[in-house]
Amino acid sequence: MAKRIGVYPGTFDPITLGHMDIIKRGARLVDELIIGVTTNIAKSPMFNDDERMAMVAREVADLKDCTIRVVGFNSLLMDFADAMGASVVIRGIRGVTDFEYEYQLTGMNRQLNDHVETVFLMADVSLQPIASRLVKEIAVYGGDISRFVSSTVRDEVVARIAAEDGRRDT
Repeated sequence: MAKRIGVYPGTFDPITLGHMDIIKRGARLVDELIIGVTTNIAKSPMFNDDERMAMVAREVADLKDCTIRVVGFNSLLMDFADAMGASVVIRGIRGVTDFEYEYQLTGMNRQLNDHVETVFLMADVSLQPIASRLVKEIAVYGGDISRFVSSTVRDEVVARIAAEDGRRDT
């Protein structure tokens, strides 16, 4: 039987408890899960590619349901999936808006490569409202983000905001 390889792509800026939920559940569906860390050209990341890859690698280090690798990419998702030998792309869905976007994206991806299936995992009800952009916004305004990210990620976000504020003050 062929090894089942899945890709879970995202910017992970920062990685949230919602991302971790999808990673843990996705890991049970495949033999190897590749977390593809990419830069979305429509977003301005708080952390650079290397920082986000290190953050994700640290957060998933103790997971044992399958082999997990963290790989950076800057290409079309279907090209990345092919290069990784993946047959499945795992995507998290928080609600109807996510579904509409992902539905369109999946249709386009199928046009590019119909050998890769997309699997949607519904976010846990308690984690559905979490989005990286909202986590950053809450943190920028001094709100507590500890319910949305691990304590280590929280500390990194807070430190980054403090460093940015320090640069603006000088």
